[in-house]
Amino acid sequence: MSPARVRPDDAGWLALGRARKLIDEFAPWAEMRAAFSWDIPDDFNIAERCCDSWAAVDPDRVALTHVDGAGRARDWTFGALKDGSDRLASAWREAGVQPGDRVAVLLGQGPEALIAHFAGYKLGAVILPLFTLFGADALAYRLADSAAKIVVTNAEGVQKLADIRDQLPDLKAVYTVEPAAGAADFWAILNAAPPLAERVMTKAQDPAVMIYTSGTTGPPKGVLHAQRFLLGHLPCIETYNPDFPLAGDKGWTPADWAWIGGLMDLALPFLYYGVPIVSQRMRKFDAAACYQLIADHAIRNLFLPPTALKLLRQSGAVPDGVAIRSIGSGGESLGAGLLDWARDALGVEISEFYGQTECNLVISSVAAAMDVKPGAMGQAIPGHDVTLLNAAGGECGPAEMGEIAVRAGDPVMFLRYWNLPEKTAEKVQNGWLRTGDLATRDEDGYFTFASRDDDVITSAGYRIGPSEIENCLMTHPDVTMAAVIGVPDPLRTEAVKAVVVVKDGAVRAGLEDQLTHLVRERISPHVAPRIVEFVDELPMTTTGKIMRRALRTGG
Repeated sequence: MSPARVRPDDAGWLALGRARKLIDEFAPWAEMRAAFSWDIPDDFNIAERCCDSWAAVDPDRVALTHVDGAGRARDWTFGALKDGSDRLASAWREAGVQPGDRVAVLLGQGPEALIAHFAGYKLGAVILPLFTLFGADALAYRLADSAAKIVVTNAEGVQKLADIRDQLPDLKAVYTVEPAAGAADFWAILNAAPPLAERVMTKAQDPAVMIYTSGTTGPPKGVLHAQRFLLGHLPCIETYNPDFPLAGDKGWTPADWAWIGGLMDLALPFLYYGVPIVSQRMRKFDAAACYQLIADHAIRNLFLPPTALKLLRQSGAVPDGVAIRSIGSGGESLGAGLLDWARDALGVEISEFYGQTECNLVISSVAAAMDVKPGAMGQAIPGHDVTLLNAAGGECGPAEMGEIAVRAGDPVMFLRYWNLPEKTAEKVQNGWLRTGDLATRDEDGYFTFASRDDDVITSAGYRIGPSEIENCLMTHPDVTMAAVIGVPDPLRTEAVKAVVVVKDGAVRAGLEDQLTHLVRERISPHVAPRIVEFVDELPMTTTGKIMRRALRTGG
C-alpha cells in the first residue's frame, strides 16, 4: 500500500483542511491563515495516531528503517512497533507505572526509543527525552527534578546512572537495550510480557511529553506538553513538505529525538501521516555520511539544523544519488547565502521556521506558498496567532522591534513549567506567551529575528542583535562558524565582539581587518566588530545552538 491519505478515520487527517487546498492552489498566505480553524478532538493519544491506527489498517507498512553503526539496515513495520510497545506497556503497568509518571528515554535514534515512547503514551505516562551526550550532572538534575520513575537507556547510560543513582530516590528501574550489569534487560522483559489488554484513554489535554530547555538563559526548566501538541505541529509539517505526503516520501533528521526539533519537526509527525522515517545513531554529524545515507535509503524529506547545513555546504560538491524534495530548518537564522547554496547545489528551497521548546513551529518561510524575503523568518503559520509586544505589553507597529509573542490557547503551546508556577506566570501574561526573543515585523507580516532578549548588545545607544552580524561573517570563505556578543566598554557600554572559527590552513594575518570591513560594508559601521577573537571551536548546546552566554562569561 502506497503512502496515500488512508487512515481508520479521516477526522483531523489533514490539519489544514480548506487551508491546505488553498496551498495547493498557491493562494495568498493570508487567505490560508483566514481559512484555517483547529479541530482538536477531546480524546487523543500520540501512540494511537502515530502507531496503532496505521497497524490496524496496514500492519506490514514500514514505519522505520534503522541503520546501525556498521551500516546494516532493518525495517520496522507499524505492526512490529505496536506489538513491541504493547508488550512493554504491559510490563510497565505490571511494574506499577501510573498515568502521569515520568519515564525517561536516554537513547539515540532507533526502534527502542520509539517503542519506549509509544509504551509510555499508552499508559498515560509522561515521556522525558534525554540526550545521550548528557554527563552525570546534567542527568542527575533532570532526573531528580522530574522525579522520573523509569529510565530506558544503553550500556553507556547504565554506567552514567550508576554514578548518580544515590541522588535519584524516585527512580525505581533502569532498562537497558544492551547487555549491562545492574539494569533490567529491555528486550527480555518486552518479549516475555503479554500484549497490553487496554491502553489508557487519554484526553488531548493530558500531559504526554516533558522536554527540558537547554539552559542558555538560566537553569534548565521542564517544559510539560499535552498529547495535543503533536497536532499543533502539523500545519508547519504540511507546508514545508509541499503536497505532503506523496508516494516515495521518506524522512530523516540528524537531530537527536531528545530535542523538540528532531522529535516534533519530523519524526513523530511523519509517523502520524504514515510516512516512513530513517534512524541512525550519528554521534557527530559527518557531511559525507549524511549524503551517503540520503542516497542509500532514498531519503527525500529532511529536517536539518543550520549547523548541519553549513557543514554540508563546506563539504564541496553534492554526490550523485542525492534527490531531496524538501528541507526544513530551525534553531538559528540561516542567512541568504545558505539559502542560495541549497537552491543551487541541492535544488531545494529551504523552509526556515521558528519556535521554541515551549511553543514550537509557529512562524515559517515557505517558498511554495509565499515570497521568500532573505533574512526574514517568514510569517505566522496557519493556526498560530503571533505578534510583537513592547515592554508595556502593547503590540508593535511595522519595523518596530518587539518581543515575539504567541496567543495562549494554541494547541502547540506547553501546559506549564514543571514545579515552577512563578516561571509559568512570567512566561504567559495577559493571554500571550512571551518568547523572550526580539524581532521586527514588516507591513506584509514577515518577521525578522534580531536576538534573544538577553543577547541584545547595547552599544553607544544602539540595540544590536547578533544574528545578522554572524550571518555576514559566515559569508567570508575562510569562516566556518561565528558568534557575536557584547563585552563591557567604558565608552559605549558594550562593544561588539566576534568570536570566529576559521578553516584549517586559513591565513589569520589581516583576517581581523577583513571581517571588520566586511560587516562595516555589508551591514553598517555601527555594528562592525571592534574585537575579533579566533578560536578552535564554539561552545554549543546539545541541539547545536551557540551558547553566547558562555562566551560572555568566559565559560
